[in-house]
Amino acid sequence: MTVPHGTPDAPRIAVRGEAHLEVDPEIARIGVTVAARGKDRRTALDDLTRRNAAVLDLLKSYGDAVEHLETGSFTVTPELKEHGRGERVHAYHGHVHITAELTDFTALGELTTRLADQELTRVDGPWWALRRDSPVYRQARQQAVREAVQRAKEYAEALDTSLVSLLELADIGAEDPEPRFVGKASRSRSMAYESAADTTAAPLDLEPQRQHVYAHVNARFTMAPPTL
Repeated sequence: MTVPHGTPDAPRIAVRGEAHLEVDPEIARIGVTVAARGKDRRTALDDLTRRNAAVLDLLKSYGDAVEHLETGSFTVTPELKEHGRGERVHAYHGHVHITAELTDFTALGELTTRLADQELTRVDGPWWALRRDSPVYRQARQQAVREAVQRAKEYAEALDTSLVSLLELADIGAEDPEPRFVGKASRSRSMAYESAADTTAAPLDLEPQRQHVYAHVNARFTMAPPTL
């Protein structure tokens, strides 16, 4: 698209406004995988059902600290004998995948440790993030606009003149299918332990990872004709 040029009576200024905010995360997601293995299908299913119920009960016991809880997938897979003839089953493997979203980070370390202490249970995460409707995104957009206006004013002041009107304000990448606000990718940890008979693991000390939010805008203004 051809951008119209200014005229001597209405010179045009085109600037870019940027914002970068570094903030604390609002939510933490963890993934929990419960496993079971048995010589027959019923044994594997019974163990998987029992362990899955124990994990769900533990997660729900934290009340409002766990904001969202869902089961992602459930699988039971037969393992065939390696050197046997035909379709002779050696064992059955079962897995249930659960995702939990927490907002109370003080409970996160204790919960992840207790989950990892369950039988044949794997814990992945945490993945730190902001909510999709977080006000931080609005703050970044507004800050980018204010910077664009300030930058345009500084150019006009360098010519001993002032801005007259706003011609266009465009969110950079507005036509892209994905939003331009991104959070810093967070590292995840995996823990898989067998439950101890008479010991309790100490809670993990998990430090929330700061999130980075960016906003960019293009702005075009007209200014009063300067005296050159």
